[in-house]
Amino acid sequence: MLKNDIYLSVVVPCYNEEENIKRGVLQDIYVYLSKCKFSWEVIISDDGSSDKSRALVVEKIQHYKSFRLLENQHGGKPSALWSGVQKAKGRYILFTDMDQSTPIAELAKLIPFIKKDVVAVIGSRGLSRRNFPLYRRVGAIVFITFRKLLILPEINDTQCGFKLFRNDALVEVFPKLEYFRKEQSVKGWKVTSFDVELLYLLSKLGYPIEEVPVSWEDADVSVSKGGGLGRYLKESKEMLLQILRVKLNEMRGIYGNLE
Repeated sequence: MLKNDIYLSVVVPCYNEEENIKRGVLQDIYVYLSKCKFSWEVIISDDGSSDKSRALVVEKIQHYKSFRLLENQHGGKPSALWSGVQKAKGRYILFTDMDQSTPIAELAKLIPFIKKDVVAVIGSRGLSRRNFPLYRRVGAIVFITFRKLLILPEINDTQCGFKLFRNDALVEVFPKLEYFRKEQSVKGWKVTSFDVELLYLLSKLGYPIEEVPVSWEDADVSVSKGGGLGRYLKESKEMLLQILRVKLNEMRGIYGNLE
């Protein structure tokens, strides 16, 4: 049992999300959680935004109890998430993206599985994703096929940003990610496919992972964190390389001492 006996911590990474914040995503999260019967907190973990995101978050959350903002130096999405995880007081931690492409209400689909002592319940978008460009549909098929050939063949969607974890398991595994083992100079919204390594490590330690279909529609209207085909190609290259690195680390026995 953790200090304040909070049931759920919601960690929302934030980097240049001004436009998404303005359309009311934080209000949506608050309205949903305020109707839940369990105790909760929301941690917005800002990754050194260069737009008005921080000021907007401060303005919005003054009206919402149990919301707080972490102001971090720029380090990429994994760094922002880890900062939030370290501050989380809940027995369970939900990762959800600021754009709310998977709405917070989809949490109702995940919670029943965590009650069965599964330590990780991950949202799965499938391939019928609304408002999803053709090049991303094709890319998703290529990515999933390539990744399944090398690691985690039992999981369909490792990249959905909507994931629920037991706090202690996440704290144990997250700092072991390669992202934190190497010094990195980060520019822009660096995402990577850290999810693949995170799920691989949880699986290697024997933690059960449940995959649950969730609704997803691209709702990201942010402008200053970049977007479009150029960003997608850059991210795709990094994600494929990350899969190869995890597989090579496995073959070299780097993860051997985790068992």
